Amino acid sequence: MRTSGSINLYPKLLLILLVYPLSPGTLLAQITNYDQTIRQYIGKYKDIAIMEMMVYRIPASITLAQGILESNAGTSPLATQANNHFGIKCHKEWQGKTYTKDDETKHECFRKYENPNESFRDHSFFLTQRDRYKSLFDLDICDYKGWAYGLKAAGYATNPYYPEELIKSIETYELFRYDVVDYSLAFKDSLRNSADTLSLNNRLVQIEVVRDGPGYRKILTNNGLNYIIAHKDDNVESLAREFGLSIRQLSGYNDLKKGTPLVPGQMVYLENKRRNGAASFHIVRKGETMYTISQKNGIQLKMLYKKNKMKPGQALKPGKKLVLR
Repeated sequence: MRTSGSINLYPKLLLILLVYPLSPGTLLAQITNYDQTIRQYIGKYKDIAIMEMMVYRIPASITLAQGILESNAGTSPLATQANNHFGIKCHKEWQGKTYTKDDETKHECFRKYENPNESFRDHSFFLTQRDRYKSLFDLDICDYKGWAYGLKAAGYATNPYYPEELIKSIETYELFRYDVVDYSLAFKDSLRNSADTLSLNNRLVQIEVVRDGPGYRKILTNNGLNYIIAHKDDNVESLAREFGLSIRQLSGYNDLKKGTPLVPGQMVYLENKRRNGAASFHIVRKGETMYTISQKNGIQLKMLYKKNKMKPGQALKPGKKLVLR
């Protein structure tokens, strides 16, 4: 994250105009071009931001606004050369590739990703795994102003105008329309066909539209399994009825005990999870449980316990390496 300020083309243009006077037409052309760059950025990454919102409950508007601000709408050297769209520095826990550039001090270490999607996912991890951002998740998902000021208060950036810049982008480009309570409707414009695909974490995620349910319902794939994201007011009974399954089947597919409620953003499998995960192992992050790990990796909960020689209720510490295959 930027600590000494935020990239914003408009102040730069004004500075250029003062030092090197430009004709009104030239200045207008530069502003128009940057506006188009922002709109292209939104079109390219809004679906990823929405998916991150569904899983991690970070408003898509905030994610997009931060991406625009921190990466200069994807045109900054950090974004183009390191796929880092949120200015996240290495920190002591980072073990991936790095990118060095001057920021507050010379030769600072920033995280480098294989693709922009990894940057969006790591942004979600960064906010959800640190206690200083915990209070933000008590806010309403549509409260982008609360999130903007909360990020500043939690220390994401020291730029005194950081919240206002985020809010300006959100309101100028109406990013708040992606912060809908029924997440499925957010894909309504982009999923006009019966199927579409997104590239997420180096694998294709298939999205299909089921039109016999309430509104648009996305079916995604993980570890070769079909699953959906629970929406507000969803429950096992209603989803089982919607997809032609019995309550017992749907509960069994998801290792759910009878009467267990669903929460918005929860992964719900439509078929039995596998005996092995797609990856070879999983490093436990703060706040994760054996259940959430089994869901994220599409592996049966009992097999996850068995492969790691653990018993239900056994303590799970961040940093522990769990075998999935």
